[in-house]
Amino acid sequence: MTDQTASAGRGGFSMHRVIERIGIHNISLLVALVGLLVIFGVLRGDVFFSTRNLLNIGMGVAILGVLAISQTGVIVSGGLDISVGSIVGLTTVATAMAIQATDMAGAGLLAGIVVGGLAGLVNGLLITYGRINAVIVTLGTMAIFRGIAFILSNGQSISIFNDAFRWIGTGRILGLPAPIWILIAVAIGFYIFMHKSIVGRNYYAIGGNPIVARLSGLNIPSYRVAIYIVSGIMAGVGGILLAARTGSGQPISGSDGLELEAITAAFLGGCAMQGGRGTVVGALLGVAIIGVLNNGMILTAVPTFYQMLAKGTLLILAVFLAEYRLNKS
Repeated sequence: MTDQTASAGRGGFSMHRVIERIGIHNISLLVALVGLLVIFGVLRGDVFFSTRNLLNIGMGVAILGVLAISQTGVIVSGGLDISVGSIVGLTTVATAMAIQATDMAGAGLLAGIVVGGLAGLVNGLLITYGRINAVIVTLGTMAIFRGIAFILSNGQSISIFNDAFRWIGTGRILGLPAPIWILIAVAIGFYIFMHKSIVGRNYYAIGGNPIVARLSGLNIPSYRVAIYIVSGIMAGVGGILLAARTGSGQPISGSDGLELEAITAAFLGGCAMQGGRGTVVGALLGVAIIGVLNNGMILTAVPTFYQMLAKGTLLILAVFLAEYRLNKS
């Protein structure tokens, strides 16, 4: 009997092994997510669990998910990017202008990605070689990029009439909106990059202990510039999705606290202020919690001011829990 039990423990089902595999933190996020689903299901179950509303939640978190995943990479490396919301706004304008000038969807895609990457490059160079705190730099570029977007567009919305481009934001594949598939692709790619590649593991080393990482021969400045470029490109992807969904480039896009929600999701997902911690799966769970919370508060007619209060509280709570986990470990 003992041998059979031991054998089952080695080769069969083990709850401890499952918990260890998933991670106790991710399990706690799942519990919180289920709790929110139950609460809003009880309050507005007739609408909340409808197929249309669930797809709306998925569409709503697609852009946030892309930003939260790349923000996780930045925070893991020991940085922070507050400018991603403004980069989203700038890239919607750049994308719309490119399509308006050429009537080519490809030109819009290229413009969004290139502009996003260049914005990320500016952040990375100022932080790494200018030796300025990441919060100060990205706080400044947040205003700069937003200003450039308003200058380029003359403060006006730029309409997009290209159907091929609009499909990116409104089309469906196997019944699911295209933005959700794009989020899935980004998540899988970033998961492989961060958790399975040598370069990704190096980012954890740089954020966890930069001195040891430097002594081991890692070119930390290059790594840090690169991750901000990636963050900018992902913000560009977010801008493309938003422009395709709304059919316009708007300089004000992304100014509704998008960057704070991305940072909140990353910290909910297990990131630490000091760097070296965080996962793509955790970030996605954080995004799901924020998406369900936002949608549920709207359906239950929670006043806007209270929604802002809840989001700010959630950010502080996420950072507090991240620091608590770090100190406890």
